[in-house]
Amino acid sequence: MLVMALKPHLEAGLSDLGLKASSHQIEQLIQYLALLEKWNKVYNLTAIRDPKEMLIKHLMDSLAVVPYVSGERIIDVGTGGGLPGVPLAIMFPEKQVDLLDSNSKKTRFLVQVKAEIGLNKSIILHERVESYQPSCLYDSVISRAFASMNDMLYWTSHLLKKGGIWWAMKAQKKFENLASLSVQVKEQEMIELSVPGLNAERMLLKVTK
Repeated sequence: MLVMALKPHLEAGLSDLGLKASSHQIEQLIQYLALLEKWNKVYNLTAIRDPKEMLIKHLMDSLAVVPYVSGERIIDVGTGGGLPGVPLAIMFPEKQVDLLDSNSKKTRFLVQVKAEIGLNKSIILHERVESYQPSCLYDSVISRAFASMNDMLYWTSHLLKKGGIWWAMKAQKKFENLASLSVQVKEQEMIELSVPGLNAERMLLKVTK
């Protein structure tokens, strides 16, 4: 299926999520999906090849967190092909959403995405997370790359300001024991997500520094 033919499915999914998007934002999301499909053939950005499956498991999965994520400066750590960072940057054009990954093929792709769809506020960072020292700390750190919340907090604590929020995207409902962390946290909350078209559990774990 051609990516452009998925536009009605995208619009229906946005409606199901209660999200309002301008025609320009919808075009940006479709353009990103088309770039992801095109570059995936050479760069192996994702194991998913079918555009409709990409729409549901990547784009809609990322858009499902939009109603919850807060802060003016957000960083997506281990962003890979730009998920959830690119959809967040499109939906939050007034915010700075930076994208960090240590894989040079993936960051080269993201540089192209930024140029083609106009993500003017986003910075593409080809860095190892432990090596990146931002001049200004972030309000939010988001990722769906970390297997455990403990690892996410350990490796990204230096990026987040006090009172900032970690957002961990999870495929199943599971509270992790954060009591033994060296990183001090105030609270944690598990948010159940409903991803249009996806018959599987999705969770967003919110942890405040």
